[in-house]
Amino acid sequence: MASVLCAVIGTYMVTRRMVIAGGGMAHASLGGVGMGAYFGFSPLLGAAVFASLSGFGIKWLSGKRTIREDSAIAMLWTFGMALGILFAYLSPGFMTDLPSYLFGDILSISHTDLVVLSVLTVVAVGFYLVLNRPIMSIACDRDFAKTQGLPVSAIENTLMVLTALTIVGCLHMVGIVMVISLLSVPQMTAALFVKTYNRMIWLSALFAYIGCVGGLLLSYYWDVPGGASIILVSIVVYLLARAIKSRKWC
Repeated sequence: MASVLCAVIGTYMVTRRMVIAGGGMAHASLGGVGMGAYFGFSPLLGAAVFASLSGFGIKWLSGKRTIREDSAIAMLWTFGMALGILFAYLSPGFMTDLPSYLFGDILSISHTDLVVLSVLTVVAVGFYLVLNRPIMSIACDRDFAKTQGLPVSAIENTLMVLTALTIVGCLHMVGIVMVISLLSVPQMTAALFVKTYNRMIWLSALFAYIGCVGGLLLSYYWDVPGGASIILVSIVVYLLARAIKSRKWC
């Protein structure tokens, strides 16, 4: 489910060159995790709210001519992390499960997490299938899509929220620090072999699945963290694919 979800959302992010912004949203979500632990509500709910607000904050700040997008990302990125660490420190017992949010913990995934991830995957795929052409138009050329009368802002805002929810949905699997890799590395691998938006989605879902299953097998047999294993396997798959691609054209 994470493979399909990240393929749909990640392809849009990579095509729009929003990967760094996604990284900023992921790291800023730590603020919501810390506040959730301190005030007694769900840390994942707090992470979803913070990731969404940081995404819209990046969009709003970068729209100002006096602030560059990378500067806006850096400010919100560090603000969220600083806030999260502060509230985690103030929480009773210093929030002992903080590492599972930062680096992932496959054993912390509950039945509720699976249900939420299932619903989110269905919503994201359904949204993509219904608005396939408008999404592709906005991803490839936002200004052109606007001249065609497409609801650019509404679609962008919806995808921003879906991106934030996708990041939160994968936190327990790979963690805040590495979740952005699931939204970019499989897409980079798929882009080596395909040139169309739709094919990139489905091929990146396959590569993401290989990375997830391969990483979990590595984690099981070597007794190492699952999240880090998934990312390492995904990057190795990318390097192998790039080597195969280069050899093919030699």
